[in-house]
Amino acid sequence: MYEESDNAQSVFNELTASATNDTDESNEVELLIGSTPKADDKTVERELDEMLDDVRAALPTDDVDFEEDIVKENLDEILLMLISLRGETHGKELISDLTRLFDAQLSPGTVYPSLHQLEEEDILKMHKKVRTKEYSIDGEREVRETVERTMVQHLAFGFLLYSFLPRL
Repeated sequence: MYEESDNAQSVFNELTASATNDTDESNEVELLIGSTPKADDKTVERELDEMLDDVRAALPTDDVDFEEDIVKENLDEILLMLISLRGETHGKELISDLTRLFDAQLSPGTVYPSLHQLEEEDILKMHKKVRTKEYSIDGEREVRETVERTMVQHLAFGFLLYSFLPRL
């Protein structure tokens, strides 16, 4: 998995630029969180597939799989991302996305408590429909802060591990 590069800092810069779709660090990334009406499912699925392709292309390995434990540990952030991209969605669709994108077999007993907690924190709002509940983003600032904090933590941890590999 580890391949020598000029330096680990350049890999960190490449990952950061790839994650933000930005090759010029001076440009600010604009996130349109929760501002889109319910998106077309095929468009969202294509966008999610493209995002995963970008991740795989940016890493120095072809072996990029997300273990179910990682998905569970980051479930809130993943749910926020999926809901934001879809505009409004329900739990079954989210569980289907988790299975398709991350090959994670998460039960409703894992996903729905996270959705309820995010709703209690006023990050999500829930709309009762006839046979289901639809979730949408309510706290855009909180979503941005949560996603950015998690992203920086993961990038920093990955950078630490990457820096350590030459010492083995």
